[in-house]
Amino acid sequence: MSQSSKPVPTPTRQSEFFAGVRDTLPLEIGAVPFAIIFGVVAMNSGFSALGTMGLSLFVFAGSAQLIGAQLVAGGAALWVIVFTTFVVNLRHVLYSATLSPHMKHLPQKWLLPLGFWLTDETFVIVVARYTAHDQSPYKHWYHLGSALFMYINWNVWTLIGIVAGQTIPDMSKWGFDFALYVTFIGMLIPIIKSRPVLLAAVVGGLSAVLFHSLPNQIGLIVAALLGVAAGVIAENLTPSPQPDLRSSPELKGEGLQDIPVSEPSSSDTSF
Repeated sequence: MSQSSKPVPTPTRQSEFFAGVRDTLPLEIGAVPFAIIFGVVAMNSGFSALGTMGLSLFVFAGSAQLIGAQLVAGGAALWVIVFTTFVVNLRHVLYSATLSPHMKHLPQKWLLPLGFWLTDETFVIVVARYTAHDQSPYKHWYHLGSALFMYINWNVWTLIGIVAGQTIPDMSKWGFDFALYVTFIGMLIPIIKSRPVLLAAVVGGLSAVLFHSLPNQIGLIVAALLGVAAGVIAENLTPSPQPDLRSSPELKGEGLQDIPVSEPSSSDTSF
């Protein structure tokens, strides 16, 4: 590190946790109307206030909750509701495969809650943190901050939606669900940093439109698989950039990392 550079603060559990909360805040704002409209739709679909709140507390799967409530309102059979919500949530298999290499060292007391709290918003935020080029041993605390903040936010606004659904007539027709699409676009744009990712996004988006008419939301899974396949093929066909040895840290006499990190102790994964 050059003498003119300012030292980078050593990461701690607290700093990582609150960084996760801070970085998730913009996406929390987009999730607010979605949580409200779920509370309204569930109440209008015949759920009790306790049942609606229970879905957010113990299921915590925004799109699946909303789709499930709509299917209940439409009188769908139980197997249709279960199968549809299962298909909608299959994208979490892809999320898990992506995060697994970064979390495999964590004990079950971390993996279970972080797995339960995993959302689209948190995935986008934490995958960027896990792949950052520093050796902080507390990145799972960043994950915890994002996930816990999303969980609390979703449940608070679900409760507000329940109250609003009981007191404001026809609120479900106000078009709040538009915020969901805006939020997902806002999550997608920042991670398009290469041609393979761009191609995956384009193929996935076009496929979602083309296969939208398939029953039980199967079109979403087809679109996701086609997008992933397009991205993988494009990445394999893209030549790897050659390293510039002239800018190598070793030749400059600089360390590989700017962040001073001590060796993680056995308590690094403890609460």
